[in-house]
Amino acid sequence: MKNLYPEILPYHSFFLETGSKHAVYVEQSGNPDGIPVVFLHGGPCSGTKPDHRRFFNPELYRIILFDQRGCGLSLPFGDLENNTTQDLIDDMERIRNELAITQWLVFGGSWGGALALLYAQQHQDKVMGLIIRGVFLVRQQDLDWFARDGAGRIYPEQWQRLLESIPEQERDNLVPGLCDVLWGEDEVAQRRAAKEWMAWGSQVSLGQDYQPSPKGEHVTELMIKQARMELHYAKHRYFLEENQILDNCGGLAEIPTVIIHGRYDFVCPMEAGYRLHKALPKAEYIVLPNAGHVAQGQEMIDALVAATDKFAEQL
Repeated sequence: MKNLYPEILPYHSFFLETGSKHAVYVEQSGNPDGIPVVFLHGGPCSGTKPDHRRFFNPELYRIILFDQRGCGLSLPFGDLENNTTQDLIDDMERIRNELAITQWLVFGGSWGGALALLYAQQHQDKVMGLIIRGVFLVRQQDLDWFARDGAGRIYPEQWQRLLESIPEQERDNLVPGLCDVLWGEDEVAQRRAAKEWMAWGSQVSLGQDYQPSPKGEHVTELMIKQARMELHYAKHRYFLEENQILDNCGGLAEIPTVIIHGRYDFVCPMEAGYRLHKALPKAEYIVLPNAGHVAQGQEMIDALVAATDKFAEQL
């Protein structure tokens, strides 16, 4: 079993100018002369974490992490203007050019995996390989599973609390109902809806490891902004056409790809990983029988580190 590599600190960080109000936080760690790899976090609006550097051998990889627009250390936090999927793809190209990288390995999970595939579809010649975890295909059925009629049948208690955070007449269409509350004038209702939306995401992602927040926990303005950003993307269907990712996989056939999916992933059910593999039959397809959605747990960590180690040997 492989473990995360030891903790390391960045050797370089900066804020990328984007031609808009957004300044994107970027950092590099590992070996400056190593294999370039860019890590794409999920969310949207979750941000990178120090442990994300640890999936890669720091002696062999030049590890690039960045916080997507409005996320993590990027500024201004939570800002939704000029914040679309295409903006994020364009930021990746800005980062690659700023760092004078010809090709890089692209590593992403959940929303980050969707972004990795979308980037590769536009910039095939810049991608030396893909590692995709917890496949999110951004089809209507994927959005409905999470926020209409799907995961709520597995976690009905938390689902009911989420429904009760918005007016009864809006509960048949959750995402627009949450948007109405979060952009509304009632600050108490905003805080309640943000809290329950965040709790819902944590429950479905973490499963039995989820620990509810203490009663009376203060809901911060940052939490409200994070919920708004997630729903900003959801209400716009992530700024994609229906089935856009699968429909455009033909050009990725020759890019070395590893697809890793946990059987107990209730955010992005197993069917999505299977469909991506059918669209990319040359990809290595790894089903983890006991893993869930998040990049935690020994089975998931072993698979992800093994994938980066294997790419390092091949590249």
